[in-house]
Amino acid sequence: MLSEPRSGRLAAWGNALLAGLVSPDDAVLEIVGDDAVHRVEGLPGESAPVGLTLALGRLRALGASGLRVALPAPGHPLGLSGPPEFNARALDAEEAVICHGAALGLVPEVYEAGPDGDVHVEVVWHCLAVREAPPADVPSLGEAERELAEALREATEVLSRLDVAGSGPVAEAAIDAYRARAERGREVLAPGYPPRAVRVLELAQRVGLLISLAQGNGHGGAMSASEIAGRSEALRPVERTARRAQVAAYNAYVEERERGVR
Repeated sequence: MLSEPRSGRLAAWGNALLAGLVSPDDAVLEIVGDDAVHRVEGLPGESAPVGLTLALGRLRALGASGLRVALPAPGHPLGLSGPPEFNARALDAEEAVICHGAALGLVPEVYEAGPDGDVHVEVVWHCLAVREAPPADVPSLGEAERELAEALREATEVLSRLDVAGSGPVAEAAIDAYRARAERGREVLAPGYPPRAVRVLELAQRVGLLISLAQGNGHGGAMSASEIAGRSEALRPVERTARRAQVAAYNAYVEERERGVR
């Protein structure tokens, strides 16, 4: 939850490129990020994997006018519309990108090699057919913002009740990293997104930070197995809300197009 999913970067900067707001080189640079290279496999008309620049241009030619994000989890096909083959691959990857205007979707497969501190990461996006239907369980930006405000209160209360430490070196380092990320750049959603989408994504990441601290900062006062399981159960609906909000933020560009705002 704390780091931006690759599908989010692809959708956000892909949308900016499709809108003519950034150059292909800038879009690809932002999408790839710290990875070594991204390729797209299975693109119609291509017999071998191709680079992102060619892939995004081809998707536009095939009718894609926008890109949506899906962040599914077991029992929660968030952002998906089928068919089962695509849903299964997206669930395995825990993320996917779905084209608006073309019945195609992209699921990442990540390959890593090298020692700690010098890991070489390559990403292959598998292009598959998708069903043209409304995505599952995606809220509007307004709904997501209201749900997140409540989720943030719930997360704080749950962590306090379960005696999860909110300080210490690990927690402080995580908080510092979050603040540095927020200060480093406000365009995680790329040019063209409404300010409300940026606010919703930032709040979703803040909720995700609290969840990460709860899951990775020791057992706090919950020493028994049942208490540890209880913590996970208590935080599950909060995590679900944060994922829904992330998807709503990334998909805001396409939602505005559908409403005729753009």
